[in-house]
This record gives sequence, C-alpha cells and structure tokens, in this order.
Amino acid sequence: MKKVTKQTYLNWYKDMLFWRKFENKLASVYIQQKVRGFLHLYNGQEAVLAGALHAMDLSKDKMITAYRNHVQPIGMGEDPKKVMAELYGKVTGTSNGMGGSMHIFSKKYGFYGGHGIVGGQIPLGAGIAFADKYKGSDGVTLTCFGDGAARQGSLHETFNMAMLWKLPVVFIVENNGYAMGTSVERTANHTDIWKLGLGYEMPCGPVDGMNPVKVAEAVDEAIKRARRGDGPTFLEMKTYRYRGHSMSDAQHYRTKDEVTEYKKIDPITQVLDIIKEKKYASEEEIEQINKEVKDLVKECEEFAENSPFPEVNQLHDVVYEQKDYPFIK
Repeated sequence: MKKVTKQTYLNWYKDMLFWRKFENKLASVYIQQKVRGFLHLYNGQEAVLAGALHAMDLSKDKMITAYRNHVQPIGMGEDPKKVMAELYGKVTGTSNGMGGSMHIFSKKYGFYGGHGIVGGQIPLGAGIAFADKYKGSDGVTLTCFGDGAARQGSLHETFNMAMLWKLPVVFIVENNGYAMGTSVERTANHTDIWKLGLGYEMPCGPVDGMNPVKVAEAVDEAIKRARRGDGPTFLEMKTYRYRGHSMSDAQHYRTKDEVTEYKKIDPITQVLDIIKEKKYASEEEIEQINKEVKDLVKECEEFAENSPFPEVNQLHDVVYEQKDYPFIK
C-alpha cells in the first residue's frame, strides 16, 4: 500500500472537510428548494471514500455506488462545481442537469453512478469488472452499496458469477446501521453482513469504516488480490451517517444520544487529532485549510446559482447521441 504520510493526513483532512461542508451546503439550498427531489447526504461516512481512494489507481480503477453519491466523483477528480450544478439541474452539470442528485455520473473519471434502484449497481459493478477482464485491462472496480441493498437477491447472483469468473471487483457494503429507518438487526437474523461472502468462499471481513487508514489497508489488499487475477473480495465497512436517510427523514428510529456517541469517533476529527498530535500543521495552517474549503464551497454554490437551466429541447436531444452533449459520447 502507498505509505500514509504527513501529506496523506493533510489531504484527507482537506478532502473530508470539503465533502462534509459541500453536503451541508446542499442541505441548506435544498431547504430553499434550489435542489429538488430526494437528497441523501454522506456525512459521517467520509473515511470509507478517503481510505478507498488512497488504495485505488485512479488512472484505471473505477467506482460505482448507490444514490448517496455526490462526493465520490469529486474524490475521483470531477470538478465539484459541475457536481453542484448537476444537483441544481443546470446545464453545466456533470450530465447537463439530467441526472440530478441520485444519478451523478462521470465517465471521464471512472465514476459510473449514482443509481436510484436499491442494489441495482451491484450487478452493474460486476459487469464493469467483467469488461476489464475481457479487454485484458488490469483495472479493478469498487462496487459500493448500503446495508439495505445487501438484502437484494441480485447480490447473491452477482457474488456467484463474480467468484465463478474471478472478476476484478471489490464489493463494499457501507453499513451505516440503517436501511432507511430500519436497523440491521430487524432485516436479517445476523448482523455481520460480511459473512454473506462465506457462502461463496469469497474473501471477506469487517473493517472500521470510521478510520481511513483501516479502510485503505483493507481495500489495498482486496485490489491487489483482484489485480493479480484472484477474484473478488467482500468488505463490510462499519460506518455511520450523522444525517437522516434523506432530507425528508425525521429520524424517529434513533436517539440523539446515539448520534452523539458516534460523533465522538467522527473520521474528520480523528484525522485532525493526528495532525495536531504529530504537529503536521500549525493552527494557522489548519485555519488556512478551513478557509480554502469554505471558499471552494462558496465558489461551487455561485457557479451553480449562475449557470443556466437546460433548454427544453434537450429532453429530446439526449435520447440519441448528439455532438453538443459530450457526456454521452
């Protein structure tokens, strides 16, 4: 695995803080009805993405996930201004305003969605991995989904084929404890979701999803296994979301005390504590990072606010390939 250095921690702090603030801004503009439809925020789960990205080779590896999907393409290299514009439904967005919150997509940076159908991305992720194997590429696909999606039948069909064909895919369940408002304990007779891999003799195991170092170590091992042709791995990231399932979630199924307890192990705070403990940055330098993050979020908001909505004829034009819409080439 790439060494975790001082710069790694500084990058993690800046990236995770930006993702958190970016999502908080989305929550704010959602209340103002500038972003419509559903809105599912990633607050609390940032260490899963930060650690996974550290282990990936972004020149060839890919990622696919569910509808809690705004910050993943940013981490993989997409312009956050375009992601914000997409959420606003503006023509400058990653899909010219046609995808919205639940279907962010960036082929250029190897991010294949953003899928509104629960678990729908699981077989698709295996399909992308199959394409890499078929073409002789050594790219690996990270297929992420939630604990609710782990109950879908398509997971079992996909696990079976992925093992049979030794596909270069890493399956990652981000277990934040709740499928919408239903706790894991109420959805199955077991709480260790990673054990689903045992039935297929798939390498599998639990990971501390609140610690980016632990995530990076586990994902690195899984990617190496896939890249050398040994097939898939199933990792259960034990994480937590600080906000509701979506912005319309009243969160009656959990207590404020529970959320408070998990905030004591906030991944951003964990990284910042190490930065301070090891004196990787002074208070002034940390404040400078905070300011840069705040300014970038504002820049994204202004870009989205000032961008135009699509022309109505775009609804027709994007049904077929058009030279004016590069995102579907």
